[in-house]
Amino acid sequence: MAYTGFLSALRSGRKLHISRGRCRSTVASTKRREEKEQQLEGCTLVEAVPVELISQTHKDAIAPENQIHIDFDNTQEAYKSKGNMELLRSLLVFKLCAVDVLVEKNKELMELSKRLLGQRMFERLMKMTFYGQFVAGEDHNSIKPLIEKNRAFGVGAVLDYSVEEDLTQEEAEKKEMDSCVSEAEKESPDADHREKKYKAHRQFGDRRGGVISARTYFYADEAKCDNQMETFINCIKASGGASADGFSAIKMTALGRPQFLLQFSEVLVKWRRFFNFLAALQGKSEMMVLEQKLELDQLKLGVGSKDDIENWFNGEKLGLSGTIDLLDWNSLINDTTKISNLLMVPNLEEIKTKLCYALDNGVRLMVDAEQTYFQPAISRLTLEMQRKFNREKPVIFNTYQCYLKEAYDNVTVDVELSRREGWYFGAKLVRGAYMYQERARAKEIGYEDPINPDYEATNRMYHKCLEYVLEEIEHSRTANVMVATHNEDTVKFTLEKMNKMGLSPTENKVYFGQLLGMCDQISFPLGQAGFPVYKYVPYGPVNEVIPYLSRRAQENRGFMKGSQRERSLLWKELTRRVLCGQIFYKPVY
Repeated sequence: MAYTGFLSALRSGRKLHISRGRCRSTVASTKRREEKEQQLEGCTLVEAVPVELISQTHKDAIAPENQIHIDFDNTQEAYKSKGNMELLRSLLVFKLCAVDVLVEKNKELMELSKRLLGQRMFERLMKMTFYGQFVAGEDHNSIKPLIEKNRAFGVGAVLDYSVEEDLTQEEAEKKEMDSCVSEAEKESPDADHREKKYKAHRQFGDRRGGVISARTYFYADEAKCDNQMETFINCIKASGGASADGFSAIKMTALGRPQFLLQFSEVLVKWRRFFNFLAALQGKSEMMVLEQKLELDQLKLGVGSKDDIENWFNGEKLGLSGTIDLLDWNSLINDTTKISNLLMVPNLEEIKTKLCYALDNGVRLMVDAEQTYFQPAISRLTLEMQRKFNREKPVIFNTYQCYLKEAYDNVTVDVELSRREGWYFGAKLVRGAYMYQERARAKEIGYEDPINPDYEATNRMYHKCLEYVLEEIEHSRTANVMVATHNEDTVKFTLEKMNKMGLSPTENKVYFGQLLGMCDQISFPLGQAGFPVYKYVPYGPVNEVIPYLSRRAQENRGFMKGSQRERSLLWKELTRRVLCGQIFYKPVY
């Protein structure tokens, strides 16, 4: 299976040892205090205050005269990397994206244009408009000039090979059902006891429905997964060749049968739910997730005597203080299922060598988030990679979708695990790409809506998760976060917190990310001020990235209708250049 092939290429099976070098403690990590005091002799243990109160005072805050303030209205700085023709193209594309009928029929119009103009002229037209705006080039060689130009103006790249299948809805539904339903389930559908959320449903088999800002892969066979794995590896190698500090994006559903992700996610969720059930029996359900500690002498698991239960935990060197928390509980399933062994597959030394070469050359991996019925498994597999490769620096970044009600709990649990085990936490924070689909699926099938109630609640969740990670960076300097957003207010919020906490952009702990062709007025001023900022850089042949371009048109329709700001800034800069006699302006770098 390509999951195991890809992951085995990232793992060597080496045992992990908990670092004793980290002296910070929080409410979430007060377990076994006596043991920790012995281990951390000479270090001061600091109790964390609730998240709403953090960052009120910061002794390391940057002095006012040294604080960095970004002027996002300075069009001369924002667009100095763009020639006038590029600005005009942006204005044209954004204007077209605001026309409903053009967006709604964009695929049909592109097909018609192809038939009328022919393939060659169609490709030229696309490169002058939508393709040129949102896609860097056809292959890893043709994208290098754009990457080098952006780098000269302080903006890096997250490479993303954006080729997708152009399937009909019926084809997508058939592929999804074939790949998510086992033969046993097909033969005896009524005998299945799996939860509805973690089963495939034909009416939601086309996972592209309601999704405009994320690629979707459908399983065909293992050979295709292996080909897609090779594509990701080539993308990683291209990132290493294009810049010294690049990122590459990967998507787990491209690497194997989604049935595995569904079933593994269900196991993980049920295991955590069992912990919550036991915590409720001990009257601890109202506590914060990492404050819940099960008293071992009160456990009644129905699987053996009290001595058996104690031996079970003591055998894993857990519960020595008479309690276990969620992280201890999760480690039990890790040992019980031997997950590290499941990820080991022989005869893949060549792939392992390729990946290790790419990682050794400074390429970092961002694992994209996906639907909630896949995500627990995706996060767990990503966590296994982080435990292996984030020992000396953050190489693997997990993605947290902040429109989820459980986003903050997920972030805090993973940060605490990184503290205990002594590896570097790496996160990309996004608002989320699957909201409409997730809501519709939950309502139709009959389970709790996993999405926050409204946009403002999602904003609060995003800022809450971001502030928690920034606080971790302030205390330990071992966490890293990518603030992936087009929201200018969130960027300003981040800059304000960084100034208060004394976090310098040159430390390369806080990154910013936007899509190529969008929000240049945010990306380039940040980059020129010294902040590490990256564009998600899609590439691929014109015909094969049409599904991606179709989504960009739809996304920009809502984006441009909701705000005229980017268009007004583009007009402002063009007007300034004309008045200053810069009609033939070309960027110098």
